[in-house]
Amino acid sequence: MSVNKAILVGRLGRDPETRYTSGGQAVCNFTLATDSSYKDRSGERQKKTEWHRIVLWGKLAEIAQQYLKKGQMVYIEGRIQTREWEDKRDGQKRTTTEIVGNEMRMLSSRAEGAAAGAGASAAPSSRSVDADMDAGAMHEEPHAGPEISDEDIPF
Repeated sequence: MSVNKAILVGRLGRDPETRYTSGGQAVCNFTLATDSSYKDRSGERQKKTEWHRIVLWGKLAEIAQQYLKKGQMVYIEGRIQTREWEDKRDGQKRTTTEIVGNEMRMLSSRAEGAAAGAGASAAPSSRSVDADMDAGAMHEEPHAGPEISDEDIPF
């Protein structure tokens, strides 16, 4: 048995780009930045950013194109895929590794994504979309969870 699963939470590095195959299927590409921090040998905090290429297909691609913008926080779940192709300019073989997403959760609003570059923030929102979801469902507001009182908190 083997497992090929990737889960990423990060910010979009650029607006999504959507194209359509000759068969009419949407394919959306964007980059996602994830951060980690650590202390170096001298005890100073260091921050490292990793960039990931994300590919979404079908309805999920169309939803991403419509709702995602550069700077927004997003959760992506999918599989790791490596592709090879020949560069048209110099004939060299090229390789790229990407995440082919089958689930997406928007963790910030459009306003927050637009303000991310300016350092401002807005109230966060959370919407989940998977590859089988109908695009029309994205227009509905998320359902509120159960109300929690002080008695429900365990401490």
